[in-house]
Amino acid sequence: MTAPTPVAVIGPTATGKSRLALDLAERVGGEIVNIDAMQLYRGMDVGTAKLTPEERRGIPHHQLDVLDVTETATVARYQESAACDIEDIRARSAVPIIVGGSMMYVQALLDEWAFPTTDPQVRAQWEAMLAEQGVAAVHAELARVDPDAAASILSTDGRRIVRALEVVQITGRPFAASAPKIGEPRWDTVIIGVDRETGALDDRIRVRTEWMFDNGLVDEVAGLVGVGLRKGVTAQRAIGYAQVLAMFDGEYDLAGARERTFTGTRRYVRRQRSWFRRDPRVHWVDGADPDLLDAALRLVEG
Repeated sequence: MTAPTPVAVIGPTATGKSRLALDLAERVGGEIVNIDAMQLYRGMDVGTAKLTPEERRGIPHHQLDVLDVTETATVARYQESAACDIEDIRARSAVPIIVGGSMMYVQALLDEWAFPTTDPQVRAQWEAMLAEQGVAAVHAELARVDPDAAASILSTDGRRIVRALEVVQITGRPFAASAPKIGEPRWDTVIIGVDRETGALDDRIRVRTEWMFDNGLVDEVAGLVGVGLRKGVTAQRAIGYAQVLAMFDGEYDLAGARERTFTGTRRYVRRQRSWFRRDPRVHWVDGADPDLLDAALRLVEG
């Protein structure tokens, strides 16, 4: 018997991916595989719009709540773990429904990204420079040795800048040379992209942001601080969580945290849209389409 073909439901934040994934899973006999990096964390629920157990409709979910906030989420570890989940789901003759919007995670999983090795000494060298001279200095160094990588990585993302510098030094090649090449997706996965008109999506982001703050985000962050959120490398940088932590530190008030969370999410959505739109394998659907499920099913059924 041929193992079922997975379906990936990807795209920008707040477009309606989770609901579509659940609807598809009900119709085709599927199980959900999360591909949102911040939903990997236990306790990060309100600020990541993580579905509650009741909202999951009894459908098995994988790659949720697998990390403590003190642990570092890595693309390589996710790739290995999620691939095992997908193989297990297919072996049970269920359909893996991969859902989320973490860009590098999607590409790493579906294109079998072979990650360059690491060198602790090289990494330590660049991390020391980051700590001593700041993110602007390491970004300037990356711009000197690999201008394309510097242009593609946010100038404030110290962790990715350090990784790029490490790869360039180890391989002697540009950082992009280690990126996966787009070809046939792994497992012949059907990739469905969900998007919405920009103005309408901005409205949804605003509503989502207000809902999070009105439904316990500040208390959630305070509780996570108690179990080590500030010690984590990746968790504390999540949109919403970073802004609340800054509020705790007196950088701005509650209204400022709300507004910065909204604008940060909106910027992230623009990056997601740009990233995913470059992939010609994605079949795009409108999240506002009243016949969205039928449109997605037509793509799944070929």
